[in-house]
Amino acid sequence: MSNTMGARRKAARGESDAAALAELREFGEEPSRIGGAQCTALQDLVRTQLEILGEDPDREGLKKTPLRVSRAMAWLTRGYEMNVADVVGDAVFEEPHESMVMVRDVEFYSMCEHHMLPFYGRVHLAYIPRGHIVGLSKLPRIVEVFARRLQVQERLTEQVADAIDGVLRPAGVGVVVEAYHLCMMMRGVQKQASRTVTSSLKGSFRDDARTRDEFLRLAYGSVPTGL
Repeated sequence: MSNTMGARRKAARGESDAAALAELREFGEEPSRIGGAQCTALQDLVRTQLEILGEDPDREGLKKTPLRVSRAMAWLTRGYEMNVADVVGDAVFEEPHESMVMVRDVEFYSMCEHHMLPFYGRVHLAYIPRGHIVGLSKLPRIVEVFARRLQVQERLTEQVADAIDGVLRPAGVGVVVEAYHLCMMMRGVQKQASRTVTSSLKGSFRDDARTRDEFLRLAYGSVPTGL
């Protein structure tokens, strides 16, 4: 009798997983390195977590939750599968331009490694070319490589700056990250308006006060309408 009930439960779970997977595919969340629809190890952990929290993982609203969580975590940490060389590709070009190149307000989302809660915000980044420039869309992609991992904001900032420096070997690199951390907003000190700002300055951005001031003025100043 117990074997029959177990088989039915397994079959029902399989149908639930298949339905949830179809739903996830609709939103572009394909199976990844964490595994396919069955992803049993992570799903079992989520089921156990729900039970510890006092929930019934078999109730209607939670039946698909273990699969959804496993897929969501695969998506939110997909940066582990990405690397800078692949996202930049062949989009580095010889160019004699020697003035600052800046991309402001690059939105990002990441996961705090201390509480596994999100932090999110904007990145302002710039470099001064030394014979080479990179396709502008590649700079936000570099941010994505490191943001989509379990992170701390300080390390994220340095990793983005180091990556740009490594790709272009420019005269200087500047990166400023402004972020809101849900681990401070939803719990703990519960300061909803608090914002954390980190920066990394390399080369002329660190050594030349005028270059540094120009970068910070552009990062925090207003851009004229129409530009």
